[in-house]
Amino acid sequence: MANILDCHHFEEGRCRSCQWLEQDYRLQLAEKQDHCQALISPYLLPTTAWFEAVASPQSQFRNKAKMVVSGSVERPILGILADPFDPQSGVDLSDCSLYPSSFSRLFPVLKQFIGRAGLVPYNVAKKRGELKYILLTASLHTGAVMVRFVLKSEKKRPLVERELPHLLEQLPPNSVVSLNIQPQHSAILEGDTEIFLTEMQVLHENFNDIPLFIRPQGFFQTNPRVASQLYGTAQQWILDLPIKNLWDLFCGVGGFGLHCAKALAEKCPDVNLTGIEISPSAIRCATQSATQLGLKNVHFASLDSAKFALNGQNQAPDLVIVNPPRRGIGQPLAEYLNQLGAPYILYSSCYAKTMSEDFAHLQDYQLDKVQLFDMFPHTAHYEVLTLLTKRKEKVGGGVGESVLFEK
Repeated sequence: MANILDCHHFEEGRCRSCQWLEQDYRLQLAEKQDHCQALISPYLLPTTAWFEAVASPQSQFRNKAKMVVSGSVERPILGILADPFDPQSGVDLSDCSLYPSSFSRLFPVLKQFIGRAGLVPYNVAKKRGELKYILLTASLHTGAVMVRFVLKSEKKRPLVERELPHLLEQLPPNSVVSLNIQPQHSAILEGDTEIFLTEMQVLHENFNDIPLFIRPQGFFQTNPRVASQLYGTAQQWILDLPIKNLWDLFCGVGGFGLHCAKALAEKCPDVNLTGIEISPSAIRCATQSATQLGLKNVHFASLDSAKFALNGQNQAPDLVIVNPPRRGIGQPLAEYLNQLGAPYILYSSCYAKTMSEDFAHLQDYQLDKVQLFDMFPHTAHYEVLTLLTKRKEKVGGGVGESVLFEK
């Protein structure tokens, strides 16, 4: 399982995003396993099941590219700036081996489009120009792509629309094209305003026969092959548990909750799923997936997950799923969930350090299962999925209640 990437950008010191590229991939996985185990060692029991890490393809595993645009309108550079304040330090990563082969065919098309539409790359030092980033996402399921041009203003919109038919001829069917307006002179990737230039506004994806949808400004995993295994594992872990009501907090587009609810509904049709996510865009996607699956007792809402749980939710569900950002769920929410007393917590984390800190406030739970998913090869980052079970002598049916739950 030695490395198969030969990256001249890394060798020449122009891009070091893949910090572990020179390390054998088997050693990468072993080091991540050791790191995770060290962080959560205080919570490991003799009965904790620790499964083998799920490996990733070592190349062409990303479904998205976030490209800084530099250079000139005639010769745009898509990649990164070695020096964020020097527009002349652009490094073209159009040939990056992390991207699917379809991207390598699209990047020349996009560069040509930049010139035809007169999209002058934004110059940070001079605060001039229009085009800041190109954000590209692909669907593994359909092959369609989403192309988002992040502009300083709408000034170039007429030229973009004039050249759009020619661009669409060169994109896969059912692709999405939009303009995102980010007027601030700061390192903010995108703005609040999204202008769709195509009738199609979502990418269709599918993991394990669960339809998922990708919209602008909604989080979606960057490694679809590993993400599919992550969601599928969560589904299998809870399949035989006595679960009728579940929460999916920080639910994104609903990947975890929909996988679990679909599997449970085949045995118990009146399963109830409540999904909470701050992003309205992601909630629209999750709702669309639930409708397509025919799930009836599902409610997705655009709310802050911690505020939802902390503000008057006194009846414990059977399962709480949490998939928070790097900061974790935080002490207030962890302590509340500990008091609430759901029989099971499924915790997926992209930063095991904050997850272990959250475990410290879930004293009434024991760690039953752990598995690492290598969502980010050649880096120190990884995703980890854990299943926590309420200790029998502690299981409650809600805040202030004490009810014994038999597994």
